[in-house]
Amino acid sequence: MDIVCLDLEGVLVPEIWIAFAEASGIPELRRTTRDEPDYDRLMRWRLAILREHGLGLKEIQQTIAGIDPLPGAREFLDELRRMTQLIIISDTFTQFAGPLMEKLGWPTIFCNSLEVAEDGEITGFRMRIADSKLATVRALQSIGYDTIASGDSYNDLAMIRASRAGFLFRSTEQIRKEHPELPAFETYEELLAAIRGALSGV
Repeated sequence: MDIVCLDLEGVLVPEIWIAFAEASGIPELRRTTRDEPDYDRLMRWRLAILREHGLGLKEIQQTIAGIDPLPGAREFLDELRRMTQLIIISDTFTQFAGPLMEKLGWPTIFCNSLEVAEDGEITGFRMRIADSKLATVRALQSIGYDTIASGDSYNDLAMIRASRAGFLFRSTEQIRKEHPELPAFETYEELLAAIRGALSGV
């Protein structure tokens, strides 16, 4: 039995932190997991910047409300769900994901949660599980699923490599160069064809 595991940001929706960097005028917040492999370090750095500028959850959610899925993402998911089961495995947070999942037709998402003070300050974050993307793929495999995975960033590599089939999607030139063994695609049509081939054993 197969299940597809997809990253969210950069694959189905724009990068939330890049959108917020543009909305807030803080270019440092453009840094993502495409640039920084250590997610814990990245998030602590982001939260320090938010505190420095007096920004909290409300401001980020206002930006998220204006984010739409990448062109073709909803149609891609609809077609993929006609073919097989899928789960979005993301390092984003429940407080960010809701409006985006609505626009994508409410696919299943596994993600993390923020710690938020009464005044809206983001004081910390709780990861669902250590190495959540790889751990989730391994857990699915332990109950009889063959996983097919795709993502764009450093934090997707472990789940991609651990899966029966794995693909980079709209990744950076640096990541593609470092991992030439991973098939890399730029369009949903290409990715859908690759997943269809993996499902049929081609």
